[in-house]
Amino acid sequence: MNLAMPWASTQDRAYSSPTSLLVKMRLGEAPDHVPAMQDVRECCHDPAHSIDGGPIDRVLSVHAGSVRVAKLHCAAANQHRRRCRHIGYDDIEHLTGIARTFFLKVPVGAPIARICDILRQTSTVEHATPNYIATLPMDIEQPLARDRDTNDAQAWKSRNLVALREALAHEPGDPDTLIGLIDSGISLGHPELEERFSEGGYDTVKLHERDVAAGVRLLGDYDENDPHPVDDFVGHGMGCAGIMVGNGRNMPPGLGGACRVVPMRALGAAKVPHKVPPVGLGALSDLDLAMSMAVNTGAKVLNLSFGTSEDALAPESPRPHADTVQYAIERGCILVAASGNSGEEERFWPSANPDVIAVGAVNDEGAPAAFSTRGDHVALSAPGASVLTTSLGSYQNATGTSFAAPFVAATAALMATRAARLGVQLSCADAHAILTHSTRPFANGAQPRGYGSGILDAASALTSLDEMIVQSTGPTGGQYVH
Repeated sequence: MNLAMPWASTQDRAYSSPTSLLVKMRLGEAPDHVPAMQDVRECCHDPAHSIDGGPIDRVLSVHAGSVRVAKLHCAAANQHRRRCRHIGYDDIEHLTGIARTFFLKVPVGAPIARICDILRQTSTVEHATPNYIATLPMDIEQPLARDRDTNDAQAWKSRNLVALREALAHEPGDPDTLIGLIDSGISLGHPELEERFSEGGYDTVKLHERDVAAGVRLLGDYDENDPHPVDDFVGHGMGCAGIMVGNGRNMPPGLGGACRVVPMRALGAAKVPHKVPPVGLGALSDLDLAMSMAVNTGAKVLNLSFGTSEDALAPESPRPHADTVQYAIERGCILVAASGNSGEEERFWPSANPDVIAVGAVNDEGAPAAFSTRGDHVALSAPGASVLTTSLGSYQNATGTSFAAPFVAATAALMATRAARLGVQLSCADAHAILTHSTRPFANGAQPRGYGSGILDAASALTSLDEMIVQSTGPTGGQYVH
């Protein structure tokens, strides 16, 4: 859908906020006085109204008139210290850019594309980008399922395909292994997810009616940041959570076993024209903040079931989430993302990032799903067609690569748990290598291009991990870190 965006580049087809942008300063150039956005949003710090007192401020004064500025990410060391979240960044945060990225709020009508273009030519700026709005029409809607029994053969097909029972017999998981769920949030009180969520979840959604296109109506909580990542409308995050850590009462248990989820609500709810169910949407800034907060909370694995099409981005725009992905990698996290549901050969970000494990979808028979986005960047596939899982207070048959990715994220959590039991820290690169080398073939021996090396086999991945650790040499050629 082409939307009128007079503030954006004519080459930009990805929708972006008309009132905000992101600026990354060069190493050593970031000012210290600017507060963290979380402090500003919690009303314990006023935003800054200047950045450098020089060329950047002059550009903003001429083209925007006024500006409110905050550092996008908290310092990990002070994430829970109000008014101090903008100080104490370490070397990893500086080198990856987490400490050098700023959120700028500008008046309606400001020429954001022009401002970004000028700022990119400023010597102290590494890059500037519109604040893109990611959405979740990536996912194919399915009606709610009736309550099902865990012994239902149809419900178990997808789980048998990935060898769930065998994997959990090999490694039951650990509550201390956390999976960061960057999504639409969760609902409380569902029996399948009782005691399955860790403390430390957060709601980073910060939207305004003027940030979305005409005809789009925001629903529920879309302007209050708080430690309650509750979803009342979408159910997308609940679908992912059930696949990863469900208790197995009226559906098969989660593949992550005893591992737990840190829920981060970064996608708000909206009603869009010609769609009956609400959809999820979130700003690039909200998604990146949720990712870094999950990492700082202790998440070992991040599940990223959202994406922005590369074809919709202006050529000069940096690829979304690149710095936050690098930050998570440097902190030892394993990142898993849905490839997309376009049915085409294309790239969505963050799944196209080479440091992320991109997941396509197959049906319960192991045949590639026609809706799955394809490409050489896709590492492997997992069940993603009519998967029985949790919804808002009930159950749903979920279809889309969004629901294939959680199978792989849960397996990565089991692998990380298993490695830790044996005194090893599992890297994302090693997890990627093990997962892709331990897959099972597609149905009928097919070798479809763009769906990855094969279908997830969680039990085989754990066995391969054991063998690699015994050999004491990682599959990428380097020694495991003991």
